[in-house]
Amino acid sequence: MRGFMMPWVHFTRDFNFAATPAVTIAYRAGMVEFVHRRCAGEAVAKDRGRIVGRPAGRKASKGKRHGKA
Repeated sequence: MRGFMMPWVHFTRDFNFAATPAVTIAYRAGMVEFVHRRCAGEAVAKDRGRIVGRPAGRKASKGKRHGKA
Protein backbone atom coordinates (compact mmCIF):
# COMPACT_ATOMS: atom_id res chain seq x y z
CA MET A 1 0.00 0.00 0.00
CA ARG A 2 2.78 2.40 -0.90
CA GLY A 3 3.92 2.84 2.73
CA PHE A 4 1.12 5.10 3.97
CA MET A 5 0.17 4.77 7.63
CA MET A 6 -3.32 6.25 7.13
CA PRO A 7 -4.08 6.62 3.43
CA TRP A 8 -6.72 8.50 1.52
CA VAL A 9 -9.08 6.12 -0.25
CA HIS A 10 -11.47 6.81 -3.11
CA PHE A 11 -14.32 4.34 -2.67
CA THR A 12 -15.47 3.13 -6.08
CA ARG A 13 -18.30 0.97 -4.70
CA ASP A 14 -20.19 0.95 -1.40
CA PHE A 15 -18.08 -0.61 1.36
CA ASN A 16 -18.89 -1.59 4.94
CA PHE A 17 -15.86 -1.67 7.22
CA ALA A 18 -16.19 -3.64 10.47
CA ALA A 19 -13.96 -1.56 12.77
CA THR A 20 -14.88 -3.78 15.74
CA PRO A 21 -17.48 -6.54 16.15
CA ALA A 22 -19.94 -3.89 17.36
CA VAL A 23 -19.05 -1.03 14.97
CA THR A 24 -19.47 -0.93 11.19
CA ILE A 25 -18.61 2.17 9.16
CA ALA A 26 -20.38 2.56 5.81
CA TYR A 27 -18.51 4.27 2.98
CA ARG A 28 -20.56 5.22 -0.07
CA ALA A 29 -19.32 4.97 -3.65
CA GLY A 30 -17.64 8.24 -4.66
CA MET A 31 -16.45 9.19 -1.16
CA VAL A 32 -12.79 10.13 -0.68
CA GLU A 33 -11.82 9.63 2.96
CA PHE A 34 -8.77 9.46 5.24
CA VAL A 35 -9.00 5.96 6.74
CA HIS A 36 -7.07 3.46 8.85
CA ARG A 37 -4.76 1.28 6.76
CA ARG A 38 -6.68 -1.89 7.67
CA CYS A 39 -9.81 -0.33 6.20
CA ALA A 40 -7.89 0.76 3.10
CA GLY A 41 -6.36 -2.69 2.68
CA GLU A 42 -9.73 -4.43 2.90
CA ALA A 43 -11.36 -1.97 0.47
CA VAL A 44 -8.58 -2.39 -2.10
CA ALA A 45 -8.50 -6.19 -1.70
CA LYS A 46 -12.27 -6.38 -2.27
CA ASP A 47 -12.04 -4.03 -5.27
CA ARG A 48 -14.22 -1.46 -3.50
CA GLY A 49 -11.71 1.40 -3.44
CA ARG A 50 -8.29 2.64 -4.47
CA ILE A 51 -5.51 4.54 -2.70
CA VAL A 52 -5.25 8.16 -3.82
CA GLY A 53 -3.29 11.23 -2.80
CA ARG A 54 -4.74 13.90 -0.54
CA PRO A 55 -7.45 15.84 -2.40
CA ALA A 56 -6.80 19.55 -2.91
CA GLY A 57 -8.28 21.62 -0.12
CA ARG A 58 -8.74 18.67 2.27
CA LYS A 59 -6.76 17.89 5.37
CA ALA A 60 -6.85 14.87 7.62
CA SER A 61 -8.72 15.27 10.87
CA LYS A 62 -10.47 13.06 13.40
CA GLY A 63 -13.65 15.08 13.29
CA LYS A 64 -15.08 18.56 13.32
CA ARG A 65 -15.82 20.66 16.36
CA HIS A 66 -19.11 22.48 16.43
CA GLY A 67 -19.73 25.45 18.65
CA LYS A 68 -17.41 26.83 21.33
CA ALA A 69 -15.41 24.74 23.75
